[in-house]
This record gives sequence, structure tokens and C-alpha cells, in this order.
Amino acid sequence: MDIVLIKNPDDPRIALVPTDIKKLTSLGHKCFLLSNTGIDANIEDCDFLDAGATVLKNENDLKTALKTANIVVSTKIISNENLLKAASKEALFVTMVNQYLNGKVVEKYKELSLKLFAMEFLPRITRLQNMDILSSQSNIGGYRAVIEALYEYGRVCPMMTTAAGTIKPSKFLIIGAGVAGLQAIATAKRMGAVVSVFDVRTAAKEQVESLGATFIEVESKENLETSGGYAKETSEEYKKDQAAKLSEEIKKVDVVITTANIPGRAAPKLVTEEMIKSMKNGSIIVDMAAEMGGNTDLTEAGTNVKKYGTLIIGEKNLTAKVPESSSNLFSRNIFNLLQHIIKDNLIDKSDEALEKCFL
Repeated sequence: MDIVLIKNPDDPRIALVPTDIKKLTSLGHKCFLLSNTGIDANIEDCDFLDAGATVLKNENDLKTALKTANIVVSTKIISNENLLKAASKEALFVTMVNQYLNGKVVEKYKELSLKLFAMEFLPRITRLQNMDILSSQSNIGGYRAVIEALYEYGRVCPMMTTAAGTIKPSKFLIIGAGVAGLQAIATAKRMGAVVSVFDVRTAAKEQVESLGATFIEVESKENLETSGGYAKETSEEYKKDQAAKLSEEIKKVDVVITTANIPGRAAPKLVTEEMIKSMKNGSIIVDMAAEMGGNTDLTEAGTNVKKYGTLIIGEKNLTAKVPESSSNLFSRNIFNLLQHIIKDNLIDKSDEALEKCFL
């Protein structure tokens, strides 16, 4: 099969790295990519050539490769109409689609009779775990969120005892104990912080406490977890109790990391302007849901803003801050998926678990 790798202009990550391209070429597949595709992830053209890929000189060469492509891979949905119009109607675009933000782009694919495979719709089941891009990228994002917070934070994180006196450890509040939240907990603990965690899913309590953090509970009889392991939309009564609890806790901490997302919808607003007003001067909020509208009332996607003495970090793609590591994990997920769906040089759509991924 002909596999074309395209790098998104606004993303330093790439969807396939040489290690996995070498596996694909050894299986008889051909891989094509533009020169300097991997430069932001510290990968040279010679690395791709050594892996058996064909490195193209310019966009015209890329368009030619797209005419015979069976599979096109990228980290985010391709919106360049010139490339889309050049692509074979038989090509399957494998990527993170994010329909909530890219609805118009998805419509363009339909107009051009192009097929999409949305990696974010992969169900979180054991046999598909090695393809789960949301988990692998969230892991990186959770780690990077702590690094971003500490970079901007005006104090040291761990407790320090010196001849001049003792510095108390920083206090972190992590909102959401999914994959990103758990990695943020682990990273903050490694840095010496005291960590407390809020999640609507009571099932997360054991995981949180196993990492040495304190779990904050809001009593409820509601089942707030979907069958896929995600948090559900909560009732208005629960939201009031949650807000009261968060208002109480947020005054005590130095750093807040919010990770709450509902797939396919705007991010829930959890941290109000009033809560931010009550925070200590010099506090930090890292809003990992910034791209989806943000978990705070004052988040501005793609920028950092200081309000009421608190810095709110609205970075839209924290994984892009660690492009080499995130590319390696993204690539491994893509390779595992391709190995699963390519049968006898055809795309096999028979796995019912993947049905929702084909758009």
C-alpha cells in the first residue's frame, strides 16, 4: 500500500517516525513524505531514507504521491484544499479529526468524497489499547502541564530545609483524574508537591490515592461515568455542590491543573471568575481544555493571561511542547492501527469496535 505522511503546518509533531516506517516498508508498503517533515521533532530526512521512505522535494511531488495514496496519516485533520483535491478518492485519511472544532473541514471531505478515520473515536477496550492516541497524547500533556506551571511559578516546588529556614512544598489541585490528570499527579508528586485531586468519578479515588494524592469527594448518588470510562455531564444539583467544594479548595492551593473534557462537546466550565479572584496572588492555572473552550471562565485559548494576580495558561496543544516524545507515541499508535486494519493490501472494516471511527 502507498502511505503518505503529511505534517500539519501548525503542529511540530508527526504521525509516523522512522522506526515505524521501517516496519511498514519491511511489510512491503511504500511511504512518502515531504523533505523536512520531521525537523521539528529532531528527525532528519536521512533517517526517513534509511527507513525505506521516499522523501519528496516539494508540494507538487506530494500531490503526485497523493493521487495513488491508499492511506494518508497526520496528527490533525488536513485542511489544505489543494492537497485534498489531489488525493485519490480511495485514500483513507487517518488522523485526529476533532469534529467539534473542525465541522466545516469534515464537510469538505464529504463534498470531495474523501474518507476519514477518526483516531479519537477508538473505544477504550483492552485489545485496542495499543492504538489509543487519546491516552498516549494525554499522558504527555499531563506531564507537560506540570512543567509549564512550574516554569511560570515564582517559587520552588518541593519542601526545602536550609540554614536560613524551611520552604513549604507547593500545593497542587488537579481537576480530573483521567489519563492526563493521573500523569499530572505523578509528575507533581515527583517534583515534591502536595497534591489534591477532584474527579466526578468515585472509581478514580483508588488510582489517585495510589499515587499519594488526596481525593476530594462530592457526595452524590449519580453514576457519573460512561461505559467508555469518561466523565458524564452532571446534574445542576451536583454542579452546585461541586462548585461549593472547589471554591473551598481552590483558595488553599498554588497551582491548579484542569483536565475536564467531554468528547465531542465544549469543555465544562468548572472554575469561575469568583474562584479565581479568591486564589493566592502569584497562583497558576493550567487549563488543558483550553482548545475546547476551557474549564475556567477566563481562559483564552492559545495564550496566557493574568487576572486577579493569577496566571491562566491556555496552551492549546501541550503535547506539541514535547514533539519528539509525543511523535514517537503517536506513531506507535498509528502503526498498530494500520497493522490491524490492513489485510491483504486492503482496508478491513470488519472490526465492529472500529465502526464509529470510519467517517
